[in-house]
Amino acid sequence: MKKRSLAALTAILVVVPLVAAAPGQRAGAAESGSGDAARPAESTLVGGVNLDTVTIPELQARMNRGSLSSLRLTLAYLRRIKAVDPRINAVLRTSPTALRQAAASDLRHRLGKSRGPLDGIPVLLKDNVNTRDMPTTAGSLALAGSPPDTDAELVGKLRAAGAVILGKTNLSEWANFRAAKPTSGWSAVGGQTNNPYVLDRNPCGSSSGSAAALAASLAQVAIGTETDGSIVCPAGMNGVVGLKPSLGVVSQSGVVPISAEQDTAGPMARNVIDAALTLAVLGGGDTVRTDGTPSRTDASPMNAGLMDADLVDAGLMDAAGRPGGLRGKRIGLWRLPSLGAEVDALMTRTAERLTDAGAEVVEVSMPYQERLAELEFPALLSEFHRDIDAYLPTREGPQDLAELIEFNRTHPREQTCFAGQELFEQALAAPSTTDPEYLAMRAELTDLSRRSIDEVMAAHDLDAIASPANPPAWTTDCARGDNDVIPSSTPAAVAGYPSLSVPAGFVGELPVGLLLMAGDRQDAELLSLGAAVEHRLDAWRAPRYLPSTPSGTSR
Repeated sequence: MKKRSLAALTAILVVVPLVAAAPGQRAGAAESGSGDAARPAESTLVGGVNLDTVTIPELQARMNRGSLSSLRLTLAYLRRIKAVDPRINAVLRTSPTALRQAAASDLRHRLGKSRGPLDGIPVLLKDNVNTRDMPTTAGSLALAGSPPDTDAELVGKLRAAGAVILGKTNLSEWANFRAAKPTSGWSAVGGQTNNPYVLDRNPCGSSSGSAAALAASLAQVAIGTETDGSIVCPAGMNGVVGLKPSLGVVSQSGVVPISAEQDTAGPMARNVIDAALTLAVLGGGDTVRTDGTPSRTDASPMNAGLMDADLVDAGLMDAAGRPGGLRGKRIGLWRLPSLGAEVDALMTRTAERLTDAGAEVVEVSMPYQERLAELEFPALLSEFHRDIDAYLPTREGPQDLAELIEFNRTHPREQTCFAGQELFEQALAAPSTTDPEYLAMRAELTDLSRRSIDEVMAAHDLDAIASPANPPAWTTDCARGDNDVIPSSTPAAVAGYPSLSVPAGFVGELPVGLLLMAGDRQDAELLSLGAAVEHRLDAWRAPRYLPSTPSGTSR
């Protein structure tokens, strides 16, 4: 981490433009969208705010004034889950203590002891993040017994910041690392999650439930996890914001693993400011590097995970006179025409809008991608075997990968959408992570992925590289599996660099995200740029829960 506070940069660079611009523009976008009659009847209005468009700073301002309580806000989200979630199947369970947590937050607000911007804010967690008071299953019946003994470290930070842990979201089982042809958004525990924009379309994986729940305004923020694409693709495909942080910014302790070399949890939200404030809590204090050694981020008060609202306000005042927006920013556009002509046309329009706002957009190509594609999967197989064998003994059920494979063979419910567990079987036979061949492979992966970003950014003097985050959502089909060859997430995922998906627009009724990536530990700078891009594109609109859409926009 650079010698400056990620949270302080976030407050200074991000909060002002969003607080100033988002509410009116976003509310207008929601109200002007067609087809309100197609939306579920449960209202998004509570205490004078629209859940679709409200930001965390606005909620905190109302709670500090006493015009809104966390209890009322939490009840509103619980009611929406009950009314809306049956159509999208994104929330596995709600916490039995959610209302108690909200009441405790309200007491802190009344006593003037608020713990910061997340105090009283309802948060949903992907169900591969350990919670001591709720099951954590990774979507598998093998882990559906007793909850873990302890919370994941990131959950402890959310609780310490006063967040209301609202419940757990469905996911692609084992974070989409089980079958060769999986169906994203399906798990044996939760069934199939649907895309709120068009219900027969896929939400992308593996943080599918977190993204779909946010699109449907079932929580203020959510936590996803990513190894390669599992935050940014669902965010793009469900029209929300998703940040994959730099590797090591958020602790992976207590999160069901695929690979310590690439895994990270990250915030998902309906706007960049909420994602930024959540990251400041998740990344505060001690984190753990992939080699197991502690890594401490800047120890400023705002980065300690307990951000004081007064400090955020000070950051707003400091930023009031600063030049902002996109003027002078240089963005490299990696087009990826393989995602289709309609997505490519949307990228052209996006580049024009950013240019009109003062940015310089230059077209780039990303080197080394074919070699990364050759090396990444074999490396992940070895890492999964190592890391899942370390995790499973902390839980009841199968104690290693071999036992997990046998569990799936003998439990028919694990085979109701797709029967395959080819990735598990290949991982069982993969070389050890001490094998020289594996070590050379991971070293080459790290080198080439970082060079692919660093060299392009240096050659063109870029602030970020942009690309489409996703194609239009494909139809969900267990027999066929996913249609998800989406290369844009790979460079940052393998390098351990940050990437951020913000809404870019639509192909028909289906959202497409713009993926922004930058260099190592440039999370705050990326959030600042993402806020300006989000404001300029103003591409969000509420889902209409359509049963289907014409085949012309299918994949």
